[in-house]
Amino acid sequence: MFRPILHLGLHIIVPGTMARLLFPDRWKTAWLLMLSAMMIDLDHVLANPIYDPNRCGINFHPLHSIPAIIVYAVVAAIPRTRIVGYGLLIHIILDGLDCVWILN
Repeated sequence: MFRPILHLGLHIIVPGTMARLLFPDRWKTAWLLMLSAMMIDLDHVLANPIYDPNRCGINFHPLHSIPAIIVYAVVAAIPRTRIVGYGLLIHIILDGLDCVWILN
C-alpha cells in the first residue's frame, strides 16, 4: 500500500520541484502544465484490470511505449511545448522507477 501512495505523491512533488527550479518566474503555470502530463494515464482504461499494482506500465500501455516516449522527447525539445514535454518525460521516468520497485 505504501508504494502506490509514494508513486502518486512523486507524480505531484517531482514536477513541482522541477517547475520551481527550471521556471522560477512562472513555476505555478509550469507545474500545472507538467501535472497535465498525467493525462497519459488515460490509456490505463484499455487494460484489464485497469490498475494492477504489480504491472509495469512501460511498454504495456500504448502511451507508455517506446515510440510514445520518443515523441515526448521531441515535444520536450521544442521550446513552445518544452514544459509539457518535461512533464511527460518526468511521468515516464517515475513510472520506470515504479517498474524497478516492482522487480525488487
